[in-house]
Amino acid sequence: MQLGLNLGYWGAGNDADNLALAREADKLGYSVVWAAEAYGSDTATVLSWIAAQTEQIDVGSAVFQIPARTPAMTAMTAATLDTLSGGRFRLGLGVSGPQVSEGWHGVKFAKPLARTREYLEVVKLALSRQKVQYEGEFFTLPLPDGPGKALTLTVHPVRDEIPTYLAAIGPKNLELAGELFDGWLAIFYSPEFADELKASIATGREKAGKTLDGFDIVPTVPVVFGDSVEECAAPIRAYSALYVGGMGSRDKNFYNQLMTRMGYDEAAAEVQDLYLSRKQAEAMAAIPLEFIDKTSLIGPRDRVKDRLQAYADSGVTTLSVSTFAGDLETRMNTVRTMAEILDESGLA
Repeated sequence: MQLGLNLGYWGAGNDADNLALAREADKLGYSVVWAAEAYGSDTATVLSWIAAQTEQIDVGSAVFQIPARTPAMTAMTAATLDTLSGGRFRLGLGVSGPQVSEGWHGVKFAKPLARTREYLEVVKLALSRQKVQYEGEFFTLPLPDGPGKALTLTVHPVRDEIPTYLAAIGPKNLELAGELFDGWLAIFYSPEFADELKASIATGREKAGKTLDGFDIVPTVPVVFGDSVEECAAPIRAYSALYVGGMGSRDKNFYNQLMTRMGYDEAAAEVQDLYLSRKQAEAMAAIPLEFIDKTSLIGPRDRVKDRLQAYADSGVTTLSVSTFAGDLETRMNTVRTMAEILDESGLA
């Protein structure tokens, strides 16, 4: 198992801190640093800035939103980032959600699985530096009966193939990740619930004539060290409530559905009701401590070290640390301590 670092969104007043964390992770031998986007900072700009100021660590999009860019534009960006970073880019994709897709990008959310399949096919075709000719339900290149012509990407990526990842939660999307991608970007990952999720991925791998060997399972895991488990859970409550209660609409919230599938159906419904009623504090309090504990690494150092084994046993190959608590010094210590724990555990 390797370690990654997930910086989340940029522009929340933590920019300089996040760069410092990325550079420290680079020195400590972390394998990858990820950046996210929603409807604020974009991932590509952030990753280029980080790549320019690090030496060895990979930089990954977690994620590039599929409705935000044409597949050709994503191929151009991926090739450019891979070239500028010296072959250190990892391409993570995700469909986002209906509110962002349709409200921010003006792209219909219909048939996200089919759209993702076509999107990746065009991206890979472009990155292979073949002439891009494609006829699909969502993408047709060149457009027929017009002046467009089939073009070839002019940038040469450092590697023949750039690793691809899919952010997936639902069974069918997980199956798609296994079939078409090199890895899975997971959220609210519980080792105790992993078998059900991995079964969907394995089904996709079988479709492609592959096994789980070599497939990168990459959960983003909040990490907070401290003497009290309950106190360590406190800074994670806002994040959990936002996603479970406020991401998406009442009937289309993938994170809420995941929490329900994990057995917290009553809590998931309560958190969503409270959050959508603008009772954020109550929604945060309604997140079960057990749910946070199962999907995070919290508490004393030895407790976190013991819990890390469960992530490895469940098949995690890259655990992406998300530092949630404290000032820069505290978060830096979290990054350093996780590297120490991994080394001591013998799981690296």
